[in-house]
Amino acid sequence: MSEKVLMKGNEAIGEAAIRANCQCFFGYPITPQTEVAAYMAKKMPLLNRVFLQAESEIAAINMVYGAAGTGVRCMTSSSSPGLSLKAEGISYIAGAELPCLIINIVRGGPGLGGIQPAQSDYFQATKAPGHGDFNMPVYAPSSIQEMVDLIQEAFDVADQYRTPVMVMGDGMLGQMMEPVEFKERSGRALPEKTWAANGRNGRAQHNVINSLFLKSDALEGHNRKLQEKFREIKKNEVRYELMNTEDAELILVAYGTTARICKNVIKLAKAKGVNLGLIRPITLWPYPDQAFEETLDKTKLGYLVVEMSEGQMVQDAKLAVNGRKPVHFYGRSGGMVPSPEEILNKVMEIRGGNQ
Repeated sequence: MSEKVLMKGNEAIGEAAIRANCQCFFGYPITPQTEVAAYMAKKMPLLNRVFLQAESEIAAINMVYGAAGTGVRCMTSSSSPGLSLKAEGISYIAGAELPCLIINIVRGGPGLGGIQPAQSDYFQATKAPGHGDFNMPVYAPSSIQEMVDLIQEAFDVADQYRTPVMVMGDGMLGQMMEPVEFKERSGRALPEKTWAANGRNGRAQHNVINSLFLKSDALEGHNRKLQEKFREIKKNEVRYELMNTEDAELILVAYGTTARICKNVIKLAKAKGVNLGLIRPITLWPYPDQAFEETLDKTKLGYLVVEMSEGQMVQDAKLAVNGRKPVHFYGRSGGMVPSPEEILNKVMEIRGGNQ
């Protein structure tokens, strides 16, 4: 068994990607994720792999497009405004069915906002990562160890389904330090990349990487093919954690750093004789609707969505519940992190309004 080492979240991302056989990193500095690029700048050349600081976020994502087209594992990382600049390239990559890893260490917005942690990119990641009809898997770790594990998993999922995959954390996860273990993984049995544009390799013709379809019927056919892939991802790749949901008055719904805070809320509430549960989505897309189906009859007062945003995940929680139980909301934004005490106050307010 490997030993645990103390690492900053951003640097652990880089090490996990290297161990997952990432061959190319293209990025551009932006707080609070710059240490990802700095770590890769130090480590990748020593391994005869590619690190390139692009002239812009737009350039970086198009370099990812080119490298992914050759079949090598590649990635980029950025933070909120940088992801907005990458959106066109992400859509091209999804349209061309190329695997890659995208890291978003979220900061407060909108606009330049601030460099403090936030979860206000939820809509962007899950609803509109770029133009056109597409989705991509989005993982939301709640610890540095889980972030490391999910990065290795994300590369496999990207290769299996030929899709971009995002791992989305917040500025706190990127900047904090925790013990982490880089576990040996056998990985998935992945298909050979016979589609890659890396020479003929005995084929009659060169492979061509493209997302342009000038004939409407051909583009619709491509879209139908993509939608079938997205249905497979929804069927096979949903991940979530349930905590203390067997007989909860109210179930908290939170992801990432906020879920860690909610676990402390559960302890505080228990000391007051209040039984709370937790649904922690690990995949934000596909969203774990079945977690709500499993808990719907086990909660008396419904659900409380807690986010570092103005309530973006509430929409998905309400769709999953479909009016069968109340869905409440408590959030902070702009880089403000909710405390366990203020979340508990919201819980007691909901209880008081239902007595």
